[in-house]
Amino acid sequence: MDKRKLSELLVEHKEKAIGDHAFTPREILGQAADMARQKEIHVITGVRRSGKSTLMRLIARYLIQEENVPRENILYLNFEDDRFAEFKTPDFQTLYEAYLEVESPSGRKYFFLDEIQNLPGWHRWLNRLYEFEDVKLFVTGSNSSMMKGEAAMSLTGRNRVVTLYPFSFREYAAACDVTWTERELLTGEGKAKLARLFGRYVQEGGFPEAVRQHDPDILRHYFGDIVYRDIVARYGLRNVREIRELALYLASNLSCLASYKKLKDTITVNSLTTVKNYLGYFEDVYLFFPVNLFDYSLKRQMYNPAKLYCVDHALAAAMAFKFSADSGRILENIVFCELKRRGCDVYYWKDKSGKEVDFLIRQGQKITTALQVCQDIDASETRKREISGALAAAAAFGLTEAKILTADREGEEIHNGVRILYEPVWRWLVQ
Repeated sequence: MDKRKLSELLVEHKEKAIGDHAFTPREILGQAADMARQKEIHVITGVRRSGKSTLMRLIARYLIQEENVPRENILYLNFEDDRFAEFKTPDFQTLYEAYLEVESPSGRKYFFLDEIQNLPGWHRWLNRLYEFEDVKLFVTGSNSSMMKGEAAMSLTGRNRVVTLYPFSFREYAAACDVTWTERELLTGEGKAKLARLFGRYVQEGGFPEAVRQHDPDILRHYFGDIVYRDIVARYGLRNVREIRELALYLASNLSCLASYKKLKDTITVNSLTTVKNYLGYFEDVYLFFPVNLFDYSLKRQMYNPAKLYCVDHALAAAMAFKFSADSGRILENIVFCELKRRGCDVYYWKDKSGKEVDFLIRQGQKITTALQVCQDIDASETRKREISGALAAAAAFGLTEAKILTADREGEEIHNGVRILYEPVWRWLVQ
């Protein structure tokens, strides 16, 4: 590419990135100072339209405003711009030279490179900058496989992966300009305010632009882009019907157990390997995530069906062809996504008698938490089922307490020496 054209893009992209735009702060921004000090390349990944580009802009602004980094030491480029279509590997050196000539930076430089995996040889250029230049690198991509294969080998030990999800409930509240204090949450009015907001979150989900525009049609467009651009086009798939039907089925059956055989029969494909590959693609693009049965035997974990959850409950609702009003499964999906944001190692669990727990959290070799999620705990059979599963898990893993997350119940009980805590999902989400 022509150096002058690259210079123009450098100026245009940077001015747009650090201009005076109003963005909802992301919780991970609190780690910006630590990330900036670390030498490793920070790779920001996550589902399409989750706010990765905005996060990089927020980090760039933070460095300028709070860390006194000179503006000329910032480079920001979004490589999804079609004007980079002619970019070739040798152009990286031209790009770097154009930046030095335009900005004349002094000292440590900070490069923010959006969707860089679209360019050939990107990882080799990053490796060279890492090794030989005083450059701190932030890059984004919408596919976890961007750090596999040759890229992974080239950047091994040189990168830290940060996964960004759609808005948490706390971030959603910030986007809606709703605040509260712990004191307010001790009052009926304060609880009602947050419960109402949570009802809106259940309907709208956490994709930033969909929240801003209050438009569920945006989510249907996102689904199409994820399936057709991020999966079908990227992996060269021929049978679009199969993977689309599988996505719709999973969206319509959140948290249901799904064996490879059951899914194979559902979408009428001939091979279990095909289903396994499709599920791998969904996970690569952060659309659906499996939760395995917890067992100390890895073999038994692998041979038991997984539960599958969507990256955003409202996206699932927009995709589903028969999405029922099963608010319990919606709450379960919301809790799962929050556990992922918190970096938890999550499993489901079932004993030989069929008693089940929605989520076990493991730290190291130890199970530390048992969580049940239930919309309405008042029905006697439901209450008995949820408590018996929690007690069975507590006995199996030596826990002294378990938690049942509900729509609105608060309190605690003691059963067989185990403390059972009841808490509304919205209250747990803001802790």
